[in-house]
Amino acid sequence: MKYFSFNIIIEKEQEDEGYYAYSPTLPACFSNGRTIEEARINIRTAIEQHIESLISHGQPVPQNDRIVHVEALSIGVPA
Repeated sequence: MKYFSFNIIIEKEQEDEGYYAYSPTLPACFSNGRTIEEARINIRTAIEQHIESLISHGQPVPQNDRIVHVEALSIGVPA
């Protein structure tokens, strides 16, 4: 078994009450869900299927070559 790591981003949908999930490393791979947890599960499945397809077609699996740091940043401003 070979393992790959991907950063994922989950954003609130603008048009409805759900969440949109994707990985910047795999721009053609995305999913969604009604909750954050459902979006997380669905993007995992989508990434697994995407990777299996890449491998079966003899294509390389991209890795996080561009992403060097991911961090949550909070900033306070006077109200």
